[in-house]
Amino acid sequence: MIKNTTQSAGLLVLLWLLFGDFVFVLGWFHNRVKTYNNQYSSKEDAPDSQDQSCFCHLTGVLDDCFCDIESIDVFNNFKIYPRIQKLTERDYFRYYRVNLNRPCPFWADDGHCSIKDCQVEPCPESKIPVGIKSGNYNRYSQVTNANTDIVDCEQAQDLGAINSTLSNYSKEAFEDWARHDDAQDHFCELDDETSPDADYVDLLLNPERYTGYKGPSAWRVWNSIYEENCFKPRSVYRPLNPLVPPRGGDDDGEGFYNWLEGLCLEKRVFYRLISGLHSSINIHLCAEYLLDEGWGKSLWGPNVQEFRQRFDPAETKGEGTRRLKNLYFLYLIELRALSKVAPYFDRAFVNLYTGDRQEDRATKELLLQFFNETKAFPMHFDEKSMFAGQKIEAKTLKEEFRLHFKNISRIMDCVGCSKCRLWGKLQTQGLGTALKILFSEKEIKNLPEHSPSKGFQLTRQEIVALLNGFGRLSTSIHQLHSFRALLKEKR
Repeated sequence: MIKNTTQSAGLLVLLWLLFGDFVFVLGWFHNRVKTYNNQYSSKEDAPDSQDQSCFCHLTGVLDDCFCDIESIDVFNNFKIYPRIQKLTERDYFRYYRVNLNRPCPFWADDGHCSIKDCQVEPCPESKIPVGIKSGNYNRYSQVTNANTDIVDCEQAQDLGAINSTLSNYSKEAFEDWARHDDAQDHFCELDDETSPDADYVDLLLNPERYTGYKGPSAWRVWNSIYEENCFKPRSVYRPLNPLVPPRGGDDDGEGFYNWLEGLCLEKRVFYRLISGLHSSINIHLCAEYLLDEGWGKSLWGPNVQEFRQRFDPAETKGEGTRRLKNLYFLYLIELRALSKVAPYFDRAFVNLYTGDRQEDRATKELLLQFFNETKAFPMHFDEKSMFAGQKIEAKTLKEEFRLHFKNISRIMDCVGCSKCRLWGKLQTQGLGTALKILFSEKEIKNLPEHSPSKGFQLTRQEIVALLNGFGRLSTSIHQLHSFRALLKEKR
């Protein structure tokens, strides 16, 4: 199938350039895929089927929504991926403030990974843009863009002076109030950006990749997430759990998936989101694997064998295809959230403030162009199907959903590898922010045009996590295309 889809992709680009109509091109691509699938109706008849076993079932419509994988591949790889890459390279999105020293709240800390590639290099103070460093992001003032850098610095100093006049009691009361207010809609345990333990990290200089962190410590993190937070009773066994001894016989996971299909939509979605996030992270580790560490310089690149071990149906008893489909499902959820939050940023007074007026203007223009692309996607997930039952029951379920996810964000502080903790926290917060957006439809619709809203706000930390988290998902789907080609070359 790789040969045909690769040829189709080439023609697809040509048609796109000629017609500029995504819907037209998408329809054409669907027909190509359908014709191919009819032509090779059995796995044995398909060309290169043995080499493409990781992908032979990765096709068609996803469960719990009306979108197919081929549409997402085309839309992401040609429309979204190039834009999100440019966007996350901008200063506003590359610096992320995070506390990597918070203790694990659930079990005795294993200690941090001693492997050198696990370490995170914090960003020197001198490298951080003045507008980000000041903590006064001036998101709501058009006047800010007319001020000089000197005035910006004076304003930051004034804010510091005002803050220093508060008594300790007043500060604590204010922080408690803010935490209580935030707790009403946050799906994540947010780091305190004012903590002396919080550092700015340059995400471009600390890329997500395989560091060598693995084994019982890593398994315990994921085991806690799946076993204690995904609404699963202990009597139901998750397939291929490395911390549970084999039960004998062929455990193909049918019991687990029969249980999963019997859940309500909301709890089923929750599991698929976590599985999709896990799959995305695993793809990044396979794509950026430590291949050679000779001569003082590390060589990173794709590891096809590692990819097959995690996703090949034969290696995973069919689990690999489900994992990859859950990645696409998660992509749809976050894509929907991005399309819905666009009005928040459309307002003229919302600035992505770094202190460099030209940079800020260009970044916002790129962001709005990106949002226009997300809104153009014709097969968005319909979040209105969730929490749509009896009002009291729906409210209780939504709160349970939120608290379970918030607990997962706390588990990220138990990851022993600092770089893995950094990217785990960022991607979890990105998904948590997406969920916050999806379930704040009324507040977003009622946003005032010329002033801040008390009903819905996003911190800079949430904005950076949202865009970078989605950027990781987009990269995963793009990397799947590369792994298809590599598997064919291995033939």
